[in-house]
Amino acid sequence: MEYLEQIKFSADFIQSKIMESPKYGIILGTGLGGLVDEVDVELEIDYEEIPHFPVSTVEFHKGKLIFGKLGDKSVVVMKGRFHFYEGYTMKEVTFPVRVMKLLGIEKLFISNAAGALNSDYGKSDLMILDDHINLQTENPLVGKNLDELGDRFPDMSQPYDFSLIDRGLKISKSFDTKVHRGVYVGVNGPNLETRAEYKFLRIIGADAVGMSTVPENIVARQMGVPVFAVSVLTDVCYGEIEKVSIEDILKAAAKAEPDMTKLIKELIIQDL
Repeated sequence: MEYLEQIKFSADFIQSKIMESPKYGIILGTGLGGLVDEVDVELEIDYEEIPHFPVSTVEFHKGKLIFGKLGDKSVVVMKGRFHFYEGYTMKEVTFPVRVMKLLGIEKLFISNAAGALNSDYGKSDLMILDDHINLQTENPLVGKNLDELGDRFPDMSQPYDFSLIDRGLKISKSFDTKVHRGVYVGVNGPNLETRAEYKFLRIIGADAVGMSTVPENIVARQMGVPVFAVSVLTDVCYGEIEKVSIEDILKAAAKAEPDMTKLIKELIIQDL
């Protein structure tokens, strides 16, 4: 079965089970599943049940597609995402974004855990993405273009929606957590970077580094879906760099998660 047919088959399978098409898609990053608790859940579907859907291999990424309401807004939440470092192709990594578009989403919200490169940023701060640098070695748009889903050469001059960024910054003024606006650099992973690599990434203009988000953004923008993305900064990658464990990352993410959850929730609830 061709890739586009697989996308349509998955979307038709899901559509047959839901009562209302979602208008907002949400992708939750490492240690950031708390937003699900704010959703009035109507249906949960395990990734394993969805035809052609990838299945997460990372133990702390749950594999569920969750449908419900935030306020009066219909949402679909990916609790558990896919990464290039798991061995998936970028087409597989971004497959769920394609499916969500066919289900009817009009805006996409992405969260991730990232390392802070900017020395003005601290652990458990939030960074709203203004732009990104793509250093991942495969692009989800390589190969035959799916003309039904977007242009061969999509414009990327505004990868993250400026109006959503501005609204997000206003909402976050009341937070205890510090919130920045910066540039994210996407790398392959899964290893963290060396000291020299951290310096290089900062020199080329990145404020934070992570292993996700960029491919999902590229595909969403090709399909004309506005994107808002936010990083929880789980470790600092400047100065005297300390060894980092996944336990440290999850702990730092948990500290900032309530404000990140509030940020995305309010952006969606207040959206017109």
